[in-house]
Amino acid sequence: MSVNKEIVSKYIEGFNENDHFKMLSCLNSNAEWIMPGVFHLVGIEALDEEMEDDAFAGHPAVQITRMTEEQNVVVAEGSVRVEWKKGGFLEAVFCDVFEMENAKIKRLTTYQVNLKADSKEQISRGRGKPRVVVKA
Repeated sequence: MSVNKEIVSKYIEGFNENDHFKMLSCLNSNAEWIMPGVFHLVGIEALDEEMEDDAFAGHPAVQITRMTEEQNVVVAEGSVRVEWKKGGFLEAVFCDVFEMENAKIKRLTTYQVNLKADSKEQISRGRGKPRVVVKA
């Protein structure tokens, strides 16, 4: 496995273990996380706050089904399941595009498809309108 794939795997392990230190150690200091139409976060502090989403009970179970890499881009496909505090579960499939720089995640773009009928509410619950957050 390449160094870049190892970093992405470590990042996903951090989600599964609810280990913020592990996740943050994989990020470039000015990392970006983009979920088109939902949010665009810039900086480790902003990403850390999103990882600690108050709408969820516990931490997500993320499973990677395929990872591919070309040059400094790693694409990971998989599924995620996490319980909502208000009841029910977010169940989704995703494709994450990790742009890497010096063995760190520089930019993450998440394309997510929710598998339940209430998907529009699921994606925006606790988030409101799409937003841009920059924290240095």
